[in-house]
Parts: sequence; C-alpha cells; structure tokens
Amino acid sequence: MRCPFCAHDDSQVKDSRPTEDNTAIRRRRQCERCGARFTTFERVQLREISVIKTDDAREPFDRAKIEQSVTLACRKRGITQEQIGQLVSGVQRQVETQGESEIASRAIGEMVMDGLRQLDAVAYIRFASVYRDFTEARDFEEFASSVRDAVKH
Repeated sequence: MRCPFCAHDDSQVKDSRPTEDNTAIRRRRQCERCGARFTTFERVQLREISVIKTDDAREPFDRAKIEQSVTLACRKRGITQEQIGQLVSGVQRQVETQGESEIASRAIGEMVMDGLRQLDAVAYIRFASVYRDFTEARDFEEFASSVRDAVKH
C-alpha cells in the first residue's frame, strides 16, 4: 500500500480488525520509509458497477460520494460515523447484489432516502432537498408535512 505521506510503495500492517458491522477490515499500517502510520479499509467488491447519471453519462460507482452526501445530511444531528457507515454499506450491498452492471443514480438516491428515513427525519429532509432539487420554501413545507404525516401513521 502506498504511503499517503511520502508515496513509498511499501508499508507494513501493524494491526487488523473487522469494523463493528463486519463489512470491512480496518488495517493500521506503517510506512517502511518514513515511519508514518495510516489506516486503510478493505471491503468486498462483487463487481464493477457503473452509475447512469440523469444526463445519461456513466461513471464508476463510488461509495465515498454516497458517504460524503449522507455525512453532510447528518451533520450536527448526533448520528455517529458508525451509523452512517452502516447505512452506506447497506446501500452498497443493495447495489452490488441487484445483479446488474449498471444502476441509475435515481435508484441509489432512493436507497439512501429509505435509509435516512429510518435513521433521522431531519437528515432525511436535508438529503431530499438536494436530491429532489427543492427550489423554494414551499417545497420544504410540503415534503416535511408528508414526513410528519407518515410518522403519525
């Protein structure tokens, strides 16, 4: 593994352990040249998947993009990084086990929204505001009232 500090190609694994949800292996490494320590995560990847964007462009599936979006939606909500990681791992599993080599970005967005709906209503609304491209306050009001009504039932 390449050192992120000095770009040396060799590092030594000092410690390995599974993450709490057992979806990845966390490895502490030390560079053999500069001695810097860093962490890597090893995850199962079943197949290469392309995401079909709304403009029909295709790009490789990127777990980090989903994690970044979810983290932003959950900011200051008391949601742990572990909970976010579990949600993102669940979405990734759904994408990889669907059996297709391509998936629409809309389908991924809906999977994320389903996960956030169960995790935190405010994070769900925040994510939806970007995902569904809210343009005015009324969009927030209508969506929030639909969330409130769903929670009551």
